[in-house]
Amino acid sequence: MEEAKIDRAAMGRLAKALVFICGSDHPTTVALAAAAESGSDQDIKKARTLFLKLKPGDRQAALTMLAN
Repeated sequence: MEEAKIDRAAMGRLAKALVFICGSDHPTTVALAAAAESGSDQDIKKARTLFLKLKPGDRQAALTMLAN
């Protein structure tokens, strides 16, 4: 199964959602904002890893905010 790709714009929106959920200084929020800004593979990989380490409720809340 192939992993889903998230474009830079979606990462930016996800970072904004996480500001509300986790705060602007949370490492995952900072990493997602950096990945959205740079688009580099290294930043994207770091942001994805940190996002997956979030509590499941926080991840789901952020994704739900994107869907609405």
